[in-house]
Amino acid sequence: MNRRDAERIVTEHLKPIFGFALKRCKSVHDAEDLSGEIVLRAFRALLAKDEITDASKFVWTIAHNMLSNYYRDAAAGIVGVSVDELAERLADPDADQSGEDNAEAIRRLQSEIAYLSGLQRRIVIAYYFENRKQAEIAAALGIPLGTVKWHLFEAKKELKRGMDTVRKASELKFNPIKFSTYGTSGAIGTKTTDEFLRSTLTQNICYSVRDTAKTVHEIADDLGVSPVYVETEVKFLEKYGLLQQQKEKYIANFIISEPTAALLALQNEAYRRGAALFANDLYDALTASGILDDPDILCGQTDAPLTLTSPKRTDRNFLLWALIPYVTACTGKGLQSGKISFEEVATVRPDGAHNILYASVTPDGITFPDGYVSMKDWRGPYLAHGRSSCLWQIDSEWSEQRIGVTRADDEITHRILSLYEKEAEEGDVLSEGEYAWLAERGLIKTAGEYDGFFKASWQAVILASKDVRERLLAIGEEVKQKHRSALEAIKAPYAEAVLATVPTHLKRVKEYELQQALWSDARFLLHCLVALLESGRMQPPTEGQRKALGTLILSD
Repeated sequence: MNRRDAERIVTEHLKPIFGFALKRCKSVHDAEDLSGEIVLRAFRALLAKDEITDASKFVWTIAHNMLSNYYRDAAAGIVGVSVDELAERLADPDADQSGEDNAEAIRRLQSEIAYLSGLQRRIVIAYYFENRKQAEIAAALGIPLGTVKWHLFEAKKELKRGMDTVRKASELKFNPIKFSTYGTSGAIGTKTTDEFLRSTLTQNICYSVRDTAKTVHEIADDLGVSPVYVETEVKFLEKYGLLQQQKEKYIANFIISEPTAALLALQNEAYRRGAALFANDLYDALTASGILDDPDILCGQTDAPLTLTSPKRTDRNFLLWALIPYVTACTGKGLQSGKISFEEVATVRPDGAHNILYASVTPDGITFPDGYVSMKDWRGPYLAHGRSSCLWQIDSEWSEQRIGVTRADDEITHRILSLYEKEAEEGDVLSEGEYAWLAERGLIKTAGEYDGFFKASWQAVILASKDVRERLLAIGEEVKQKHRSALEAIKAPYAEAVLATVPTHLKRVKEYELQQALWSDARFLLHCLVALLESGRMQPPTEGQRKALGTLILSD
């Protein structure tokens, strides 16, 4: 901007800027200094800018930033001043503030102001630091003048009491935790789990109240941070159901697991025994039934480039990488111990989500048992519905990671189903771009020229009829019924040990989860695959099979 325009803009704002400073400073002298600094800073900034769409907004932004600096400087002026003298000192800018330079004292006082309630903080800052009259503060906050006076009196007592208190931080101040895993079971909303557990501070707030309800101030003491930051996060977490308010205190409203080495060993052994018993028997039943050759189980997966001739049926091993987890996850619900429903324990969140959130912490230095099966890269089961088909999928360390947790991921899934219904069920030819989009995701292979001789083959496993699905699940139900008593007996000591670690208000949630343990939960699905690999009944997938591995399309 040229000098003439900058001078004009600054001149127009001289009087308003001085009035702005006069209302907010402790003295006329401070107001003159502050308004002079604002004008100088604004003039230099205007000269440095080529284009400014709103000059007035630009100047007032600078004015407010300079005012913030003034408030910080005013706070620094209370070095060595007792709480009893706070009002007098701040009201008299010419008072002698020399003496011992006690940096710790100012830090403590500023920290204690943060421990006041939100309303008290606003009143204290407005009265002592912004030099505003009590009546003005009352009008701005919409509260009676007497309420302002009472809060100032109480705040002064709280500050003095806080300065005389030795606040003790817990180990979390020095060794903050970090969730090793977290996620949800159920429908997601517009926010992801990452947004809820978005920072180390958020995770440590939740961990601090994992077992015991605490006030914002108690959480802040645990973490060794200002209550102002804790207060903001707590409100967010309570709004979305991650924390539960109990009068003036908060407690975690989701299970945060922190297993011991002994509990991990008990878990791994229970799942190992249960999976070996069930999965090997299920494999034998499926292969002996002849259902794997049913024409309604379709899959043209091939590692080699597709040819224009009809593709051969994929190998059974690839089929079973999808069918074994699917049958395991979708059977036995009527046989499970306990009748707690998902609706009874799931949380309805303001973003439209309806789910159960979970997290775990791996203690430092924990020793994992030999042969421990980790949920490495596991996601799912994931189910999405189209108009006349469904997509069922798991991700594991053997597949490529495809399952996401956002609305955008859901949109991708629904597009896959829409294209499948158009191409496979309705017989329409997709566009060249649509085939390329599916091929990029490993769900289809093509051969030939799109405008000439052309062929496409779906790489996912397709269950093309309701009848074949029902027969598959009937086999799984029969095997689960056979091993029902044995699986429940294996689970019992593990379930008892887990429930002993869960806070009372969350035991119902954990009991719901334990209904599926060693039955149809994700960990059991993983152990079933591991058991079949160890027994040699199944083989690891080839590199070319990883993109479509564990993907089923259920067509009506």
